Amino acid sequence: MDKIFVKGLEVTCVIGVWEWERQIQQKLIIDLEMGWDISAAAQTDQLEDTLSYKDVAKKVSAYIIATKANLVERLAEGIATLLADEFGVSGCRVKINKRGAVTGAKDVGVEIERGQI
Repeated sequence: MDKIFVKGLEVTCVIGVWEWERQIQQKLIIDLEMGWDISAAAQTDQLEDTLSYKDVAKKVSAYIIATKANLVERLAEGIATLLADEFGVSGCRVKINKRGAVTGAKDVGVEIERGQI
């Protein structure tokens, strides 16, 4: 299966379970891999025959900002559902990094895989 990816998408949002976290905005870093057959786009060289990573990034960013989730787990599952429902991806890998959430750790977060990528 072919893949289309978006790596290092930075989204500033409300995220977290602690009261102080609900009062501030924090940066999440999102990596997406999406299963997508690129053969039509390779033949036609037309944007409408592929998955627009710009459109994906805009939708995912808007979803994250609007959700104001407590947990990155909820966001990861919601993003996977959005990618399937709105873009028709055959599968995806969603990685969310909440850098700085744990003192002494460079990166923390979740990574999920849904469907075939």
